[in-house]
Amino acid sequence: MSNTKQKILDYLKKADWPSTTEDIATDVKVSWNTAQVALLKLVHEGLVRYKKVGRQNQFWLVKNYDKHFK
Repeated sequence: MSNTKQKILDYLKKADWPSTTEDIATDVKVSWNTAQVALLKLVHEGLVRYKKVGRQNQFWLVKNYDKHFK
């Protein structure tokens, strides 16, 4: 798993509610596009879910996501 994806998972672990691509990109210090690509890969891997709200994508961890790492 890439360092960026791991940082995003760490960010989402501590988030209390769904987070936008911009919030995540700012926290992990990558561009918006880099964060969006990594987030969509995590969605494809089944670790993260998202919903489009207006013009924003909001992301959150899938329940029991950590079982994929054992």
